[in-house]
Amino acid sequence: MTTAQAATRTSTFTMNTDPARIAHLPVDLPALDWVTDPARVARLSQDFAWFSPVLKRQLSEKSAEIAVRPRTEAEIAAVVGACAREAIPITVRGSGTGNYGQAIPLHGGVILDMSGYNGFGWVRGGVGRAQAGIRLADFDRQARPQGWELRWLPSTFRSATLGGLFGGGFGGAGSITYGPMAAAGNVLGVRVMTVEREPKVIELRAPEAMLLHHVYGTNGIVLELEVALAPALDWVESIATFTGFDAALEFSSALASAPGLVKKEVCFLGAPLPDYMTTLAEHLPTGCHAVLIVMAASSQAGMEDLLAAAGGRITYRKSAAESGNRTLLEYTWNHTTLVAMKVDRGLTYIQSGFEPSRHVEQAKALEKALAGEVLMHLEFLRTKDGAFNCSGLQLIRYTSDERLNEIMQIHRDHGVAINNPHVYILEDGKQGQLNPAAVELKRRFDPQGLLNPGKMRSWTPASEPSPFATNAHDNPPAARMKTL
Repeated sequence: MTTAQAATRTSTFTMNTDPARIAHLPVDLPALDWVTDPARVARLSQDFAWFSPVLKRQLSEKSAEIAVRPRTEAEIAAVVGACAREAIPITVRGSGTGNYGQAIPLHGGVILDMSGYNGFGWVRGGVGRAQAGIRLADFDRQARPQGWELRWLPSTFRSATLGGLFGGGFGGAGSITYGPMAAAGNVLGVRVMTVEREPKVIELRAPEAMLLHHVYGTNGIVLELEVALAPALDWVESIATFTGFDAALEFSSALASAPGLVKKEVCFLGAPLPDYMTTLAEHLPTGCHAVLIVMAASSQAGMEDLLAAAGGRITYRKSAAESGNRTLLEYTWNHTTLVAMKVDRGLTYIQSGFEPSRHVEQAKALEKALAGEVLMHLEFLRTKDGAFNCSGLQLIRYTSDERLNEIMQIHRDHGVAINNPHVYILEDGKQGQLNPAAVELKRRFDPQGLLNPGKMRSWTPASEPSPFATNAHDNPPAARMKTL
């Protein structure tokens, strides 16, 4: 089945995309904060899918008919109930910082903008809870005085929301210590709303809560998250530069895996990628290879010992407090892509996963095979299973879709997995592997298929046989699900 066929199949069952009926929603619910101006609705209907020339062609004209910014759970329930009664599609949005069209509606309907539902809940003994619309920077601002901070921050932390990170993100800075968001123990529970005429609110605990992670808001509306936190530390930001690719790469790997050094971020940028960081130009000699580092102040001496042995030098150092509005975190992860594309709009990117036991060997081989066409960008982290590894967000000099696919295949041929960021169907981005239990959760929480329709190929209406066998393993145990 093609992507177009999948989207068409999903859209023909129960959805009502009549613009006149959708436009009547503000009349039915006049107390809510509705957005009806077409230009503003169009902006709220887009994310950073334009990073991909493929998705830009496919999605740039897609838009909802209307958007709404609820401020309370009751307002969310009112919108959801009205849409369920009328079979109107709903696309849940945080701040729209995703990269694969997660927040772009394929079939119109309503944008449910959760940014107004942003209350901070509490911090207790290394655990925190907040509403889904809270910005990550705001969460940390309120948690740090109590001695805690989020375990991971994407480079978009100033604008990205907690619910958005959970629904469409991976992790970010901090994943070098705590792994991705999906690692056991990071997310402890979610409060989720069903899409029904009379919506229900359910508390789902881990591991069942993770069935809503990274599925683009297709199988339930996440209202609150309960997450494990990290001790708030005094972080120091540094740039180490090298003249040799191999030395910089080997230093990055050694630093990332050093067990006695407390770190938040190790980002490797192979030449000529540092040349695109124009606002850091005074710290990045032309043609250098760079490693962006965020580490605890207490670990600086150990890092410098490794650096001296590797032949690199520090060209920039500031405490996190001194960095203020110019933190190095905003040059890492997919902000690297954004910064580089501001200089050269002919670039795009891929997402790759290396093998823990030979990531250095694989990166060297790929640099040799693709130097000049692929700009090496690696983020060092711990995998979901705890192994030290790196994940690539390589920049690509785009020439054609065919060559882009060839480059991804070259990576696979070297044993490097690809999470394709140039597709918007969940199964395609996950290499065809979508947890059947996540699909079954959608069948129960979104029986009409109104949430972000067209993004989950495996879903079928509850009236049709499921493509997956339902058993006790697939479904969350009743003891762990609580209707509130």
